[in-house]
Amino acid sequence: MQQFDRGGLTFAVREAGPGDGEAVVCLHGFPQGPEAYDALTPLLTAHGLRVLVPEQRGYGATARPAHRRDYALGELVGDVLALLDAAGVRRAHLVGHDWGGVVAWATAARHPDRVASLTALSQAHPAAFGAAVPRSSQALRSAYVAFFQLPTLPERVLLARGGAVLSQSLRRTGLPAALADGYARRHLAPGSLTAALNWYRALALAGPVGAVAVPVTYLHGRRDPFYSRTAVAGTARHVRGPYRRVELDTGHWVPELAPGAVARAVLAAAEGGPRS
Repeated sequence: MQQFDRGGLTFAVREAGPGDGEAVVCLHGFPQGPEAYDALTPLLTAHGLRVLVPEQRGYGATARPAHRRDYALGELVGDVLALLDAAGVRRAHLVGHDWGGVVAWATAARHPDRVASLTALSQAHPAAFGAAVPRSSQALRSAYVAFFQLPTLPERVLLARGGAVLSQSLRRTGLPAALADGYARRHLAPGSLTAALNWYRALALAGPVGAVAVPVTYLHGRRDPFYSRTAVAGTARHVRGPYRRVELDTGHWVPELAPGAVARAVLAAAEGGPRS
């Protein structure tokens, strides 16, 4: 499949692998796009898995609603369910990085019947993240979130000099220059960065994310500047099913810089799992 529709929006999808393979849905974060999983996809399809990587809400011109409420977490989860339905998939293995990890955690918590396993990349469980804010360095690490709440100014700053400011900020967090430049160029399209920032601006509409009962593997980089040790350690308290935490010698950009580790986690979860 190349696209699916929901609520008048059309979402682009990258699909690879055999149509009858177990389905893996990979959800990108901010400010990435589906290309964040380009290195991972062939590692999974080589083992017979069907990989679906959607361009998430706001990241494509045909799925870019105007209002902040359109980016509430419930809408983002609804997009994942619509993708599964359109692809004819009953249950999928979810992989989510950064904001895509938030969506993956919420989908697994609210719709465990549709999720075979969860591989969370960098992103701590949202409840663990919230609990860590007053008890650790998490508030300082997340200070940019408050900046993103401002109207217009974040767009003007990040897109200054043709997106060079955004690219340079990504490089400083360990993302290679070619990828940083590519993500910055993506958001030069009219309305693109505002839509991506609306994920942050709709945080007040997110609602709680409960405990997750499906098998979870949590991969995080020990040099990730965005997540405190308290948030990382606290994630285990919100998983009721089998749980494994893997610390990697990397920073925040796990799918791009450690695709082999991600592939091993997903393949381990898929062994003996239910067919789609």
